[in-house]
Amino acid sequence: MASLNRVFLMGNLTRDPELRYTPSGTPVCEFGLAVNRRYATREGEQREEVCFVDITMWGKRGVVISEYFTKGQPIFIEGRLKYDSWESAEGRRSKLVVVAENFEFLGGRGGSGGPGEPAGGRRPARGSDRRPGPPPDRDEPPPDEGYDVADDEIPF
Repeated sequence: MASLNRVFLMGNLTRDPELRYTPSGTPVCEFGLAVNRRYATREGEQREEVCFVDITMWGKRGVVISEYFTKGQPIFIEGRLKYDSWESAEGRRSKLVVVAENFEFLGGRGGSGGPGEPAGGRRPARGSDRRPGPPPDRDEPPPDEGYDVADDEIPF
């Protein structure tokens, strides 16, 4: 039997991205996303519901998200669902998260992001060769674990 695990989401960040590094030096970025749905009831009343989703982005793309996105900014995410479960003091716990594999800046100019400008209006100086660096306690950059980002995908 064939299977497909693919998710496409467009929404706004519910909190600033949190960037951490694994013990082997791989970057991992976590953030929340709010996806709104507007609809009309049978009586014609307009309603809105919000779905909150936890997102995890690994590698260089996670570093880019942590540098250029802040709470409230729009983003398009492409990824897959992952089921996490663990034991806690309250018993067995679980949650469904999205592991992002790609993203796109959304919005127009003026600090809201877009293809020509990073979200938040933070743009490196022209000609700058600014690249994400290693965590502060390491002397070497984290290893590339197969997350390949082409130059034309980097928003600066």
